[in-house]
Amino acid sequence: MSNRSTIADSAERRVTVPAADGVLLSVREYGPRHADLTVVLLHGHCLRTASWTYVRDALRRHYPAARIVSYDHRGHGDSAAAPRQTYNLEQLGHDLRDVLDAVAPTGPVVLVGHSMGGMTVLTYAAQQPQQIGTRITGVALIATAADGLADAGFGRLLRNPAISVFQAAVRRAPTLMRHAKLLAAKVFAPVIRTAEFGNRKVSPRVLALANAMHNQTPIVTMASFLSAFMTFDRTDALPLLSRIPTLVLCGSADLMTPQSHSVAMANAVEYSDLVLVDGAGHSVILEQPTQVAGALARLMTRAGARNERTGAHLTLVA
Repeated sequence: MSNRSTIADSAERRVTVPAADGVLLSVREYGPRHADLTVVLLHGHCLRTASWTYVRDALRRHYPAARIVSYDHRGHGDSAAAPRQTYNLEQLGHDLRDVLDAVAPTGPVVLVGHSMGGMTVLTYAAQQPQQIGTRITGVALIATAADGLADAGFGRLLRNPAISVFQAAVRRAPTLMRHAKLLAAKVFAPVIRTAEFGNRKVSPRVLALANAMHNQTPIVTMASFLSAFMTFDRTDALPLLSRIPTLVLCGSADLMTPQSHSVAMANAVEYSDLVLVDGAGHSVILEQPTQVAGALARLMTRAGARNERTGAHLTLVA
C-alpha cells in the first residue's frame, strides 16, 4: 500500500446517508475502506459521535485493520432534525439499517451501542433477525437495558407526571424551553455528573465534552425520546444474540441503567461476556475508555475467530 493510500485510510471520512424518509444522517468512517471487519459505534441519548472519541482511538490502536463507523442519530449532532413523531427506537432501528446498507453493504459487522445506541442495536436485531449471525457477527451492549428502564435507578423518574408536563411544554413553546434547558443544565450539573460518571474523579476535559454534547442537543429531540424509553421492551431480541459473540458492559455505579439491567441481559444471551467496570457511571465510555476498548477488542477477537471459519481474517495488535 502506498503512503498516500495509507494516509487516506487513516483519516476521518465524512459522508451523509439519507434515511428512508429523507432525513440526512451524518456518518464518519475511519480505517481501511475495504476492511475485513466493520465496527459500528452508536451513541446515546443527547450525545453524538464525539462521545466515542477516546474508545475509537484506542480501538484503532488495537485493530488498525478494522474499519470503524460512527454516526449521529437523527436530531443529534450533525444529523438533520426530523419530525417529532419519528423520534423513537423503531425509527432508529430503521436508520441503522439504512446506514449499514449505505456504508457497509457487504462483509461482517460488529455493532456497539451505548445507552440509547444499545437499545437501537436490540431494536435492529428484532427487526432484522436474519442478519444476526450472517451480516452481524458481534454485538456490544454498553450501559443500556432491554426493558424496565422506568423500574430502576434514575429511570424511575420517567414515571413522574412532571415528564409529561415537560414534553407538553416543549411541544407548545420549544424556543422558551430551550432557554430553560440551558439554565436547568447549570442548576442540576452536580446531579447529572454523579448520575453519568459514578464515584470516580473525571478529568475536566471529559466533563466539558459531556456537557457540550448535552447542551447542543435540541430540546425537542431530548424530550421526544423520553416516551419511547418508558415503554421500551426488546427482550425478544436477546435470544437472537446467542448466535454470535456478545459483550454486555456497564459501570458498577451507573445510576441511569443500573447493573441489574446488564446482568439480566447477559443471563438471556448464551456465552455472553459480562463486564462490570468498578466505580464507573453511565458515561463509562468517556470515563474508562481504555477498559471499554479492551473489552471490545476481546469481542472483536471472538468475532474475528468466527469470521475465520467463513474466510475473513483480522489481525489484533497488542
